[in-house]
Amino acid sequence: MPKRVLQGVVVSDRNKKTVVVNVERRFTHPMLGKTVRRSKKYHAHDEKGEFKVGDIVRIRECRPVSKLKSWEVVGRVSGK
Repeated sequence: MPKRVLQGVVVSDRNKKTVVVNVERRFTHPMLGKTVRRSKKYHAHDEKGEFKVGDIVRIRECRPVSKLKSWEVVGRVSGK
C-alpha cells in the first residue's frame, strides 16, 4: 500500500528532530454546499533540523518513531 503524502506549513520547530506541521484540507459541505476548511497538526521527524517555522513542506507516513511521530518530512515545497 502506498504511503500517504501531505503538504502543510511548519508551525513549531522547538523540539529536536521534530517539527509540527499544520495541514489544511478543504471540502464541500454535503448539505450546505459551502466550502469548509479543516486543519490538523502532525508531528513529523526532521533528522537534520533544517526546517523552520513558516516553511511549506511535504510529509510522508512512516513507521512510528515515537509516541506522537509517525510522519517524516520529505522536503520543502518551492515557491510560496
